[in-house]
Amino acid sequence: MKYLLMLLFLIPMTVFSQDKIPTSSGDIVIHPILHGTLVLEFNGSVIYVDPYGGAEVFEGQKKPDFVLITDIHGDHHNQNTLDALDLSNATIIAPQAVVDKLPKDRYSTIITLGNGEERNLKSFAVQAIPMYNLPETDDSRHPKGRGNGYVLKMADRTLYISGDTEDIPEMRALKNIDVAFVCMNLPYTMSVEQAANAVAEFQPSIVYPYHYRGTDGLSDVSKFESLVNSEAQATEVRLRNWYPEN
Repeated sequence: MKYLLMLLFLIPMTVFSQDKIPTSSGDIVIHPILHGTLVLEFNGSVIYVDPYGGAEVFEGQKKPDFVLITDIHGDHHNQNTLDALDLSNATIIAPQAVVDKLPKDRYSTIITLGNGEERNLKSFAVQAIPMYNLPETDDSRHPKGRGNGYVLKMADRTLYISGDTEDIPEMRALKNIDVAFVCMNLPYTMSVEQAANAVAEFQPSIVYPYHYRGTDGLSDVSKFESLVNSEAQATEVRLRNWYPEN
């Protein structure tokens, strides 16, 4: 019984601590939600990234102070989910193409960011960076300049959120990334091999494969982990369940 109690005490602490990133100003807490959706908590701010899946997937989460949206597609800008959430005190941060689709006068604050632009906010800084498909064509699902990846600076830590992208030069050129969320779902973004090769080049300290459901089901994130482990031993791969129904 004593050992059972010790085990019950230790397991929640171990699981919970895996998604806490220490900084000089307290922990960043990471909540994987669904597909490309996550919640970040840091220094009194709650940040929803690409809210999708309905209000029910956010049950138990705190109300957002900020909402980051990467692109116009329904698994990123999902208006039904936005309408179902309490965003009365939230600041929306999005590219112009998304802002153009938002209902007028529904949100108290909207910040439009284009590629290369940045803003200092209450507890973090955010920079919008490109996310797009290769090769660049007029009929691309994700043309350069329409959507945003995001780089967040939180105290002495830097996070990268890829959005829908292939292994573009702007991603490969990233420096000093502590935590990266990297997509891999064909035919919309990139393959597991492309994602692993890009990660091996910019070498974040921690990488979460996310947004890995494509037309043929879920991508092989175990293969991604193996490839990164062989090509970038300094990068820790964290596999989480982004698809609870599975």
